[in-house]
Amino acid sequence: MKEKLCLVTGVGEGTGAAIVRRFASDGYTVAMLSRDQERLRTYESEHPQAVAFPCDLEDLQALGQTIEQVQVELGNPTVIIHNAVRATFDRLLDSDPSELERNFRVNTTSLLYLAKAFVPTMLEQGSGSIIATGNTAAFRGVPTYALFAPTKAAQRIFLESLARDFGPQGIHVAYVNIDAVIDVPWTRDRFASDKPDEFFITPHSIADEVFHIAHQPRDAWSFNVELRPYAERW
Repeated sequence: MKEKLCLVTGVGEGTGAAIVRRFASDGYTVAMLSRDQERLRTYESEHPQAVAFPCDLEDLQALGQTIEQVQVELGNPTVIIHNAVRATFDRLLDSDPSELERNFRVNTTSLLYLAKAFVPTMLEQGSGSIIATGNTAAFRGVPTYALFAPTKAAQRIFLESLARDFGPQGIHVAYVNIDAVIDVPWTRDRFASDKPDEFFITPHSIADEVFHIAHQPRDAWSFNVELRPYAERW
């Protein structure tokens, strides 16, 4: 059992990788979950305290097996960061209804699986943190979010249920609403060179805030946390 063990889902080139680096730099062993095995092996070589667990969260049976593997190899995490996301940006009449269920599986059901597996140990210890990174889709629906926003709203309200249930027992649950475009290469390409740096939020800044939330003192816990660049209009 690792004394400081963090599990991070959705370890991609941006926020996920930054969260891994932030927790590893503080002495955490980090269990990294992602579909991209090659990327995970690269991060594993860069951070000796990071351990790769390739897994597609859409495959709930595989997720269950991965959870068991983490428990056998590392133990039960003291911090869970659910950063994985699956999104479909189609209007209703142009959409495939099956995409809603697939989005829901990655964004919400997999989070339930993680909580179900690891909350019992957190309750025994009387401590732990569960945090999900989200966005404004959890709070509002727009035409192209018809198959995405419901899954993010469910994700947030699921965590609120956990916060109200387990917070008084020492488990800190929080939802991070990232109201911004995250600064990674593909978003730079998509939004082109006419956008200034102030338009983006950096993965490093998100990771620092997630780390802070996971370590807030018990007399000042947050649940809904909003992050946005100072120039963002809201």
